[in-house]
Amino acid sequence: MTTTRYDRIGRSYTQTRRTEPRIQARIDAALGNARRVVNVGAGTGSYEPVGRDVVAVEPSPTMIGQRAPGAAPVVRAYAEALPFPKGTFDAALAVFTAHHWTDPERGLRELARVAKRQVVLSFEEAADERFWLIADYFREVAPLDDDRGYTPEAIGRALDMRRVEQVPVPADCVDGFMACYWNRPEAYLDPAVQAGISGLARLDPSDREGMTAKLRADLESGAWDAKHGHLRTLSELDVGYVLIVSGD
Repeated sequence: MTTTRYDRIGRSYTQTRRTEPRIQARIDAALGNARRVVNVGAGTGSYEPVGRDVVAVEPSPTMIGQRAPGAAPVVRAYAEALPFPKGTFDAALAVFTAHHWTDPERGLRELARVAKRQVVLSFEEAADERFWLIADYFREVAPLDDDRGYTPEAIGRALDMRRVEQVPVPADCVDGFMACYWNRPEAYLDPAVQAGISGLARLDPSDREGMTAKLRADLESGAWDAKHGHLRTLSELDVGYVLIVSGD
């Protein structure tokens, strides 16, 4: 196997990335009555459902090594070539992972091959462009995943998509993904937070430092609050995350 992205950037992943209970509840509902679930691109195990028979699939030894004791059994493999017979599972789960796959369409078709239902948590094409962190500061993040094979439109071409649910991010979200701190901008100055966000972690270090310095300056001067301060008063925000349910 070739070196995976998270072998390079995922060494401290569990410091800031953890299960957000309200998102977990949405995923559990989307899985319905599925008993056998394969979690593809499972990482360290966030959002793996409890009370079901779960098998995790993850290519990165670095991420596998951070899985908690007692987590679901894990198979080292890639989404594009799942090592299971057709119809092995009731549902396949893929959380914030399809944009990292080398061939998202092939990976999605593998989900459909091994499970009759597919539940994918991803984001809309315009999410990067409209989120203030990217639009105003870390612009170089947007082109990093520019094949768009993970959007609802692309997923709908690969799977028998039944519904798309918007997943707003709560103001006190505990999972440090890209838009977690939409109302807490100071968090994005923290190197540990940046290390847990693949888009920021993958930037050239000198570019990332310059962009961080701009955000810090705008926070100190009050420029960020002048433009975006109203966000601090909201209880949740739609930043383009979607839960896509396909198959039976």
